[in-house]
Amino acid sequence: MNALTKIDLPQGTLDLLILRVVSLGPIHGYGIAQRILQMSREAVLVQQGSLYPALHRLEYRNLLAADWRPSETGREAKFYRLTSRGEAQLQKETEGWTRLVEVVALILSAPEREAS
Repeated sequence: MNALTKIDLPQGTLDLLILRVVSLGPIHGYGIAQRILQMSREAVLVQQGSLYPALHRLEYRNLLAADWRPSETGREAKFYRLTSRGEAQLQKETEGWTRLVEVVALILSAPEREAS
C-alpha cells in the first residue's frame, strides 16, 4: 500500500487496534498512535481527538488499566496495559474480524456473473 494512501477505519475498529497495540506491552497514548501508524505502514493515522476518548472508553469498560510513570522524555505519561477482560475482548474481536475478512474475501472473489 502506498504510504500516501490513508484508510478510514470502520466504526469500532479503533478499539480493536488499540487493544492489539497495548497487548504488546505497557504503552502511553502517543506511543499507541505511533505504533498503529508504524504497524499499518503509515496507512492509519489516529488523531488525538479520536485516540484519547477511545482510551478513556476502554479504561471505563475495564478493558485497559493505566498508571502514571515517566516516559522516555522524562515527563509523566499515562501508560496503558491490557486487563484480563481486555485480553478476552481482544481475542473475541480478533476472531470476529478474521471471520469477517474471510467472508468478504469470498464475496469479492466470486465470479462477476453467475451462470443462469
